[in-house]
Amino acid sequence: MAVRMLMVCALATLVCRVWSSAEPHHSEEELHPQVLHPWRSRGKGLIRVKRDWIIPPIRVSENSKQIPEDLVQIKSDKIFTGEVIYKLEGQGVDQEPKNLFEIDDKTGVIRSKQPLDREKYSNFTLKAFALSPSGERLENPTTIEILVLDQNDNRPVFPHSPFVGTVSEFSVPGTSVMTVTATDVDDPMTENAVLSYSIIDQESIPPNAITKIMFGINNKTGAIYTRDVGLDREVVKEFRLKLQVADMGGMGLTSEGVAIIHVSDINNHAPQFSPDSYNMTAVENRNDYELGRVNVTDRDDTGTKNWKARYFISNDYRGNFAVHTDPITNQGVLTVVKPLDYEAQSEYRLLLSVENLNPPSSKASRLTLSSATVTVIVVNENEAPRFREEPIQIEVLESVKPGTLLKNNIAFDPDNSDLRYEISRDPESWLDINRDTGDITAKRKFNMRSPHVKNSIYTAAVKVIDAGGVSATATVAITLKETNDFPPQVFPLTGFVCRGGSRSRKGLLLTAVDEDLPPQAAPFLFQIPDDLSANWTITQVNDTHAMLQPLVDLEFRDYAVMVQVSDSGSPALSAEAQVNVTVCLCDSFRDCKSEAGAILGSSVGINFIALIIIAASTALLLLLLLLAVAVTACGRRHHIKKGTGLLIGESEDDIRDNVFNYDEQGGGEEDENAFNIDLLWNPHDAPPTPGSFYPGSGIPPRGKQPLRKDAPHNLPSPTYPRRPPADPTDIEDYINDGLEAADHDPNVPPYDTALIYDYEGDGSLAGSLSSIASGSSDGDQDYDYLNDWGPRFKKLANMYDPR
Repeated sequence: MAVRMLMVCALATLVCRVWSSAEPHHSEEELHPQVLHPWRSRGKGLIRVKRDWIIPPIRVSENSKQIPEDLVQIKSDKIFTGEVIYKLEGQGVDQEPKNLFEIDDKTGVIRSKQPLDREKYSNFTLKAFALSPSGERLENPTTIEILVLDQNDNRPVFPHSPFVGTVSEFSVPGTSVMTVTATDVDDPMTENAVLSYSIIDQESIPPNAITKIMFGINNKTGAIYTRDVGLDREVVKEFRLKLQVADMGGMGLTSEGVAIIHVSDINNHAPQFSPDSYNMTAVENRNDYELGRVNVTDRDDTGTKNWKARYFISNDYRGNFAVHTDPITNQGVLTVVKPLDYEAQSEYRLLLSVENLNPPSSKASRLTLSSATVTVIVVNENEAPRFREEPIQIEVLESVKPGTLLKNNIAFDPDNSDLRYEISRDPESWLDINRDTGDITAKRKFNMRSPHVKNSIYTAAVKVIDAGGVSATATVAITLKETNDFPPQVFPLTGFVCRGGSRSRKGLLLTAVDEDLPPQAAPFLFQIPDDLSANWTITQVNDTHAMLQPLVDLEFRDYAVMVQVSDSGSPALSAEAQVNVTVCLCDSFRDCKSEAGAILGSSVGINFIALIIIAASTALLLLLLLLAVAVTACGRRHHIKKGTGLLIGESEDDIRDNVFNYDEQGGGEEDENAFNIDLLWNPHDAPPTPGSFYPGSGIPPRGKQPLRKDAPHNLPSPTYPRRPPADPTDIEDYINDGLEAADHDPNVPPYDTALIYDYEGDGSLAGSLSSIASGSSDGDQDYDYLNDWGPRFKKLANMYDPR
């Protein structure tokens, strides 16, 4: 079994000697690196450790210039039995960083291939193997540890520069300011990393403000502290220190750095007013405006709480003024927060004091607070009149008498000038106001039911104006109290009462309507006058209703009952009303039956049947009389004598009802608003006789024939078609021919006067149209009267040329 061997040193200690070529060599054996037998199980010079053999670390100096350098040689006991090949693995060989070490596979000598850097790798752990030529492992691997020894090859450095610190002014010696640190990457267990600090220069800002050394530094810890007194921020603002650090306790490599120390301010100066007296002007009746500013000086650091000021007013007992600090200028801003009254006080003398936000420092001497006086002159101005209350509250009965004083002394003027009053809003014109005194009086009675009264409050407005024209307006809120102005009225005034059944089920429910409002209305009291209460009684149901009931069974008929109702007003008002009650027989639903049904079910049913028979007979006689009158009128219509006028004779029927057939109707309707006159005469028949035109039609009776102004006179008339065609398809041609002939006939009257007619059938009761008589004379006619008939006859008048 393979074991690890430990080399026996000359001093019998368990240490490993490193062979160095720099040491003198006296024998051939010492010319070779130390030989280890890690796999030898027994032999002279071996120390047995429980369970295993331990090989001490091999120490190698960093930055060695002997490259390659033999470090150690290992051997296996198997060399006595055969050939052994040595292999090496681990960090620095086949692991990063690679190629730092190698082993001679024949001799087992381990050597370094490159200079080592302890700051990168301070130790290496390798494994050595003894193998046969065939690669078979002859022994268990042996661990070899290599330690890299440090050399002072790195300077100490300050990790950041400059260092910045702060110290309060007037600090005592020994006051800690700050601590600076430096680092050295050399082995901290050696002198190579032992650092020492020092200050090698001091500079004040402003330059040469202080020349003595004000700061010291602990050479081991780097703590900077004050060494002397006299730090005054008003004299020196900061210091710049040049620092040095050295390793090997101050004897090795060095580096430099910078430390900046600011001298911080303490509140060792009180603010001072400059100047300490001010005069300012204020305008009365205005507020929230700047009155003026006061100035202070402070030698402390600007912008800090040791410099910022806080102001106070010590004698503003009414709180009319306020003062605050301008954050930029540090001035005191004096403002008016309550309106000033010139008439009450025209001048104010304010006493102001000031202090810093931070309290005075204990290091400062006793400070004296500064104060200033501000004189405020109030400027008078014309003030608006003022109402003594807003809104003006008035409480009055709605039935107040006109002229009653409602309110007086409603306003005053601060400047004691004369005032003028007026009503600016009064939608119901209920109020009046004295122009000089402002006394408000009732102009007429109020009405609670006005749409301008909301929740019993009537709202108006009054205006007051002073001598300078400055005015003010106030609302007048008049609370109206209800009075008993209207008596209640019984409702309903008609109804029915069922006869028979229980008394509790028959009766007429009455109520009352009162235009007054509570408490001048309900509850109502219903009564029947004593002299009328023989057959009827009235019972109160609740505050607003009562039941009217008969005391005895009454006949089926109408009754008039007088009912009196009273309200609860003060004084109470009452009214009487006649209630018409019908006593009837009711059905199961308490609805009054029909009159016939009620009567038939009573003892008077036979008399009622007789009455119905008489009424029916009378209606039949009237119907027969109407039929006789109609027949007589019809007979007169069918017996009109021949030659009598259809329009002015016995018949009042319109002649147009008797026209059966139309042939042609002239050349068209030019005046659409004129009367549509039916057939009058045919140009081929005899001329129409006087009176053959319609009375009131706008067409004059025949005197001299009216002539058309748009056609020549005394020309022959064209031939008109006489009979309609038998074939209905020729109707269109027949009508067109008739229109063409009428349009070119110069002898026909103007448009809308004469229409062409043709055969009207046999047996006409009207007789021949050509024989219609006219009630007019044959004298000349004056057609100017057509102009008086309106616009629709004006065109017709222009178409006639009387001769």
